[in-house]
Amino acid sequence: MRFPVMALTGTLALAGLSACDDDGSADPAADAAATSDGAVAADSATPDTGGADSAVGDTGLPEVDAGEADAGTADAGAADAGDVDGSVDPGDPSTASVLCGFSDEGMQRLVYDSVNPRVGTSTPVDETLPFSFSWTCSDTERVLAANGVPNHTVAGGQFATPVSVQNVSQTLTLTPAVLDAATPVREAGFALNGVKFDPATAGTCPDDATDDSTCNYAMGSDDWHMVATPGETSPWRFGFGVDENDAHVQPNGQYHYHGNPARLVDHLNPASEQSMTLVGWAMDGFPIYSLYGHTDPSDGASGVTKMRSSYRTIEAVPANRPTVEDFPLGHFEEDWTYVEGSGDLDECNGRFGVTPEFPNGIYHYHITETYPTVQRCVMGTSAGGAAGGPPGPGGPPGPGGRP
Repeated sequence: MRFPVMALTGTLALAGLSACDDDGSADPAADAAATSDGAVAADSATPDTGGADSAVGDTGLPEVDAGEADAGTADAGAADAGDVDGSVDPGDPSTASVLCGFSDEGMQRLVYDSVNPRVGTSTPVDETLPFSFSWTCSDTERVLAANGVPNHTVAGGQFATPVSVQNVSQTLTLTPAVLDAATPVREAGFALNGVKFDPATAGTCPDDATDDSTCNYAMGSDDWHMVATPGETSPWRFGFGVDENDAHVQPNGQYHYHGNPARLVDHLNPASEQSMTLVGWAMDGFPIYSLYGHTDPSDGASGVTKMRSSYRTIEAVPANRPTVEDFPLGHFEEDWTYVEGSGDLDECNGRFGVTPEFPNGIYHYHITETYPTVQRCVMGTSAGGAAGGPPGPGGPPGPGGRP
């Protein structure tokens, strides 16, 4: 059933269980990851900005109709971030009329494999946990409170740490402003269900690595920083145990996304290949959309297509890099460089354009199938604690995304 966006102002108690058929997979950045032979390596997590967060699970998140002008919002025309020709208005847009008072709670069945990398064991987990999330707005801020349990099916996950209830708390501005330069971030933002987007990893490989057994999935200190998901890179040598939502669990039990949250998108917008889907809010307060955006960013009536990242693999391979025969280009953060104009998006996976929620146009981010998947930087004023380390050699994101 599709719920009208205008009705998303109260708490929807959804007690139904959502079954998920997952066989397990290892745990991603900041959490345990599975090696190529099935072992799971622990991938260290960064502290959650704004306190210990948690993800929320949804087995019945109200669907947002992304194909309508007011999809997912109480007022579709509230926030205008700039001119539709792509130039950005220096004035502050407001997102105050979009999904304030958006909440849900219920029970979610989670099925995955719990993997112990030290002893090489894998134990099936089938349990039901409560999920809850709430977005409220004051005059100036958007406030998230959630419990860290995903509200959708979890299939194919191999997690070194079981999913557990957390305490997610984050405050974002309602009037984001586009800055002149990108700011690296560790956590890119939060999905509408309260699960954080945390795309980087703490894994590294030494110069002489020949396979992932010689790499350190957790808190590595070598020069080559591991990417969690393959995109189009093949064959893929790393096993971070992500599930069908490109997600896994950090050592503290926090479920988080490294890429497109497929089952969440299904809940929000069953027509996600025909219309844009608002999936969350970035740390700077601007919206985050799933894979699809308008072919003409100035025309909300134009069709949609998958947004293309403007990151490309490097042409000159450093002599000290592990060989491309062992690790094809794309495995490491350092393999990627931003090439302006080569795709649809800027260095932070964003662009200015019209969206269903903001028909007058706003700066917004997209998730992409290839690197960086989720943005590693923000173009607007960022929330306290969101900034990461210095930019890497390939552009603003860099390996600063994790300690």
